[in-house]
Amino acid sequence: MSALRIEGRRFALATVVRTVGSTPQTVGAKLVLDDLNRAAGTLGGGCVEADAIISSREILANGGRSLRAYELTEDLAWNTGLVCGGTMWILAERGDDALAGNGRDLIADLDRAATGTGPPMAVVTLLKKSERTLTFAGRAFVAAGGGMIGTLGLTALDERAAALALDQLPHGTTRIVAIDDEHDLMIDAVASRPRLVVAGGGHVALAIAKQAQLLDFDVTILEDRPQFANPDRFGGAAVIQGDVPASLATLDYGWNSFIVIATRGHKLDADCVLAAVKTSARYIGLLGSRRKTVLIAEMLREAGIGEDRIGAVRAPVGLDLGGRTPAEIALAVVAEITQERYQGTGRPLAYLRTAAPANR
Repeated sequence: MSALRIEGRRFALATVVRTVGSTPQTVGAKLVLDDLNRAAGTLGGGCVEADAIISSREILANGGRSLRAYELTEDLAWNTGLVCGGTMWILAERGDDALAGNGRDLIADLDRAATGTGPPMAVVTLLKKSERTLTFAGRAFVAAGGGMIGTLGLTALDERAAALALDQLPHGTTRIVAIDDEHDLMIDAVASRPRLVVAGGGHVALAIAKQAQLLDFDVTILEDRPQFANPDRFGGAAVIQGDVPASLATLDYGWNSFIVIATRGHKLDADCVLAAVKTSARYIGLLGSRRKTVLIAEMLREAGIGEDRIGAVRAPVGLDLGGRTPAEIALAVVAEITQERYQGTGRPLAYLRTAAPANR
């Protein structure tokens, strides 16, 4: 969007602000349409996206906001394939309205947050609900230090929104929070790409790196063995060859950083965990047996590490999926990281269907 601003282009922003049931996109999905009819992003495709583009064109021409509900019924999906059965609400607004607070254009700030060249920021949108009707009720922006740009109208509401936004910033994702029976807050945390640092370059580390890259993680591999530190093995991931614990200690960890320790031996694992807990990374995953994790926890206590940092270590790392191959272990590890990012339940979706969860 900064590029559009530099070009002098006007643009509209369409955002999924609420979902109920099964939908092709989740809350926070966005599409940008400029005044040359160029679109970027997706709301799930099909006639829903086509209609949102039409609404965006109208907003560009006439101003205002459009907030519409789309029921993904069989009639709607006959020629599109969107037989999801849920409902999604899409808010379309001009970029100047969506990305400004207190009369200040915040596109540059949000762009720096998204690229990691600046601190993260949260966009907080107040939505008023009445039965199945949803209306836009206000917006503010929360900086990483807790300061608020703009207001939602009430001091108590601003304070609560700021606290919720700060809780959401480390996840770097979008969340809906019910404020009362009539109002929801959509908290859209804007942060850089998630970063995954993998200590070790063996078979499991390679599989973890591949799966994380599919999810658009910025992946860094730390390995001291030349034959395993070959960048060609890791398909574009950054590879640092050298002392692994020392490398862990010297990296810069942002709000959206994750560490997974998957080295070739218990002693090296322990040294890496000790280095990792002294960093600011909020998530540290350790491959290995339960016995090994108990021993490493005892070692950390003997080294004077506080319980809060010991608690940041996920060990053994990964969800219980039952697999044993490197690829299956990697799937379990990356699944847990994804669950942490999106605050998911980890339960099978089949068990959740009857409840028709909203705002996933």
